[in-house]
Amino acid sequence: MKWNKYTIHTTTEAEDLVCAMLADHGITGVEIDNFIPVPDADRQGGVFAELQPDLPADDGSSKVSFYVQEDTDAKTLLQQVEDGLKELASFTNLGSGSITTELSDEKDWRDNWKQYFSAFTIGNIYIKPTWEDAPADLEGRTLVEIDPGVSFGTGKHESTQLVIRQLQKYLTEGDEVLDVGCGSGILSIVALKLGAHHVCGTDIDADCIASSYENFVVNHLDASLGDFYVGNLIDDVALQEQIGTACYDVVVANILADIIIPMAPALAHTMKPGGYVITSGIIDFKEMEVRQALEAAGLTITECNAQGEWRNITARKEIVVIGGCHDQAH
Repeated sequence: MKWNKYTIHTTTEAEDLVCAMLADHGITGVEIDNFIPVPDADRQGGVFAELQPDLPADDGSSKVSFYVQEDTDAKTLLQQVEDGLKELASFTNLGSGSITTELSDEKDWRDNWKQYFSAFTIGNIYIKPTWEDAPADLEGRTLVEIDPGVSFGTGKHESTQLVIRQLQKYLTEGDEVLDVGCGSGILSIVALKLGAHHVCGTDIDADCIASSYENFVVNHLDASLGDFYVGNLIDDVALQEQIGTACYDVVVANILADIIIPMAPALAHTMKPGGYVITSGIIDFKEMEVRQALEAAGLTITECNAQGEWRNITARKEIVVIGGCHDQAH
């Protein structure tokens, strides 16, 4: 399959903002190329041990690339991206902000990203790609194996790590968990490994549903422990009915601020009284808007956390909502 690769020439200062803008237009899979050196602590046997240390001097430039299938009419999308870049240029150092195009073959790049995904630990959870061997001694650590395939979610992104830390804090044995925007299923799998009784996941991409079930298999989890559905929780009434009302002890939504904000009432609707919602994927300057949306949905903010430019907001449901629950056979 042939793809058009569009590359935005920008700065390291603006690359997170560019990625957030692209995600607002439905572009969640991006490739970033810059000259920021890898810290010695990470390079020496750490998660980036495989990277070459002899990078050129960091000149502050960055390339953010995304792919569109060759036979897709991308004219409208590119116009939206260009308009978004103009808006960003009004308040950040965007650099040239120019976009270049080249044709790429899927077989040349589909698996290239694997060289950047190696094992790492969050708390007592050891996350590794399926193509790496686990260490002989995992005493005291929980093993999670992931092959993202064509879906999003290795666990290494700051926003995902924020959610995993919150799951370690708030999830209790036997909880029912809803994973909105499940991607590779990594958060669902972590929840089950931490003791959740059952998970329900949603995503707008059918590939993510398949990927989640595939990762259940590699983690030796029975398929009956999770139900996954394609759809958008914001306005998909059928999906809302499938997953149920007031059914979940913990809801995770590692998406984006501009999706979490309109989704807040629907998220609150799924939660049991006293349940928690753990949101992430929130760029720093959107934090207040998400807080306000969650509070307007009747939730109480319990804590906010930061990692890099990304934010997690965790909130608790205080209002009892009566309703029918997702039909689960356990």
